[in-house]
Amino acid sequence: MTETAPAGAALLDVAPVPLDRVPTFDHEVDVLVVGLGCAGAAAAMEAAQAGASVIALERASGPGGSSAQSGGELYLGGGTAVQQACGFADDADNMFAFLRAALGPHADEGKLRLYCDGSVEHFEWFRSCGVTFNESLHDAPTWMPFTQDGLMWLGENAWPYDELARPVPRGHRPATKGWAGHTLMGALLRTCAERGVVTHTDTRARSLVVDPDGRVVGVVARRFGEQVTYRARRGVVLTTGGFVDDEGMLADHAPVLLGHGKVSDGLDDGSGIKMAAALGAATRRMGFVEAAYTAVPAMVCRGMLVNGLGQRFVNEDVYPGLFSHAALHQPGPCWVLLDEQGLESVPEADLMGVRPTYAAETLAELEEELGLPAGSLERTVATYNAHAAVGEDPLHHKAARWLRPLKGPWAVVDPRLGFFAEGSAAGGGTGFQGFTLGGLSTTVDGEVRSVAGPPVPGLYAAGRASSGIHGEGYISGTSLGDGTFFGRRAGRAAARA
Repeated sequence: MTETAPAGAALLDVAPVPLDRVPTFDHEVDVLVVGLGCAGAAAAMEAAQAGASVIALERASGPGGSSAQSGGELYLGGGTAVQQACGFADDADNMFAFLRAALGPHADEGKLRLYCDGSVEHFEWFRSCGVTFNESLHDAPTWMPFTQDGLMWLGENAWPYDELARPVPRGHRPATKGWAGHTLMGALLRTCAERGVVTHTDTRARSLVVDPDGRVVGVVARRFGEQVTYRARRGVVLTTGGFVDDEGMLADHAPVLLGHGKVSDGLDDGSGIKMAAALGAATRRMGFVEAAYTAVPAMVCRGMLVNGLGQRFVNEDVYPGLFSHAALHQPGPCWVLLDEQGLESVPEADLMGVRPTYAAETLAELEEELGLPAGSLERTVATYNAHAAVGEDPLHHKAARWLRPLKGPWAVVDPRLGFFAEGSAAGGGTGFQGFTLGGLSTTVDGEVRSVAGPPVPGLYAAGRASSGIHGEGYISGTSLGDGTFFGRRAGRAAARA
């Protein structure tokens, strides 16, 4: 006979544990940090710097999480040393004006204001942790430069943002070619160790421990199948990541990402959000997501991005995360169309292993091969060329730098195939990979708010486990940036408690 789990059984693992049910604790510490990606490392080292004893729990066999697998961009500005060395004058107000638009609508302006005002100091904090930045600029649209340039554009010089704020590049990259998340995390983890942070790996937090007054005072965890208990005298900081790896949570809160790829280390299952919510913590903006379309920016800006009706829908030189978000809501699939001159002008290093999927002498042939409406590409290209001939793009406002009339022969790239031949449209890939932006509702010091309004005593959160500076938009570097910035604040606040 098969046993059936009772209704609500899935909640039992994360239900808060009363203090009187934990007669003794295996470990006792001032501040307990749960999750050791960038936000957790920032919280742990700042709590330790403030004089607290700190243990950080990491469920994987080594720290770093999704942060270590990321591109490593940090969105910083306001007049950093790298910006100045590259000849750009910036200030906090200018940075705020761009981010309020690019991260919106509905960006969290309170957190965003603090982030912009503190950005130069935050840059110097990274340098104090041993992160180095070369004083050079990568001056072309890209997901990630395969150079060691320390500064990159992230759409600040594209319409409409170039009209809302003075264009200044703010993508700061550690001195590493390609993916730099491991470089960043290596520096942060070394600093944690230097400040006395103790790390327990292969340890998964399951439930929060709560005293009779409702204060969070510890965590019940499991390590290799055995229960381990932790007492936190001052506070618990949740930095467990988002929830893109939990299909049930996606279905409930962010179904737009269902069926698409995931940007994570495979462990972003919302565990911290669930533990806190089981205690009555409030969540915020759980439906907000970022989605990346595997279209090569160096190709897209030299040609055009068209939807499943053969129509343009965005200025192709905008930050690729924004053209991806636009593509996610288009009739698809979306295609990258180039002519021979455009394709041959793409630097080899920027191709990311991508080659054209289709080629034809005429647009009519491509329409038939791609299943587009007859005449759709011909009309789109004719309109584009007529405007490009006089250096204009009145429909979508692509910058003049990337405008010129296109002429055959033609090439089309299918972004569903991915970069470096990693995907397969035939295998059902969509070309989109995403992650979640919503999470626990927190104050600017990381205090987790309850559904009733006041903070849950003893509980803090940062990074993608919380709702940060984002509204419905996203710019690369703002996850690592705001995760570490507000992780630092949460660590200091917990140490003071």
